[in-house]
Amino acid sequence: MSNLIIETINVTKTYNLGKPNEVTAVKDASLQITQGSLVVLKGPSGSGKTTLLSLIGCQTKPTRGEVIILCKKVSKLPEKFMNLHKRKHIGFIFQHFQLIAGMSVLDNIVLPLIPEGISPKERSKRADRLLEQFDLGHRRQFKVSQLSGGEQQRVAIARALINNAGILLADEPSAHLDSRLTSDLLDHVKQLKRSGHTILITSHDPIIYQHPAVDQVFEMKDGQMIS
Repeated sequence: MSNLIIETINVTKTYNLGKPNEVTAVKDASLQITQGSLVVLKGPSGSGKTTLLSLIGCQTKPTRGEVIILCKKVSKLPEKFMNLHKRKHIGFIFQHFQLIAGMSVLDNIVLPLIPEGISPKERSKRADRLLEQFDLGHRRQFKVSQLSGGEQQRVAIARALINNAGILLADEPSAHLDSRLTSDLLDHVKQLKRSGHTILITSHDPIIYQHPAVDQVFEMKDGQMIS
């Protein structure tokens, strides 16, 4: 498939390998995701979906198997180059947003660009574009602690996009949101899908995985793909 963006091949992740407390969080997981798709990885807590997301997001390496992102076998790369690939191509939305409450909206959004050596002028330019896109321009210098839950959600999405990543990974993004904010989240996700982003969401929320905009649903149980 020429438009294949994400692929895992028989990926297994075992923690504390060879020790009495050895745990296999993901076992022989294989999936394929094409460009511009909105995909949900569903399953109960402890099913392995967050671990698989972290493997796809180059946050950890598999014990065995391959993770391929944009035709590159990232799981075989040295850690330095795997991190470079992650920072260039992948944006993350975390379950608890992981924003810095005492910093401004602007400073939170541009934070991922600082290690990249991007100039302050370019950082500000990119941030202003996203602030406008997510209707946050009037909150530019507000501290995150002064924002509503919905506004914090939009800041988290903007931060995930600041590096111009084409792949967006979201771990249980509706876990702490009410139904109205979940609906708002899905509106933003649909907009990103229309703009060509490839989006993978972990969720056990039927509002997410039953949404008509979702192209594909994978299900995990006890560390294994069951559908």
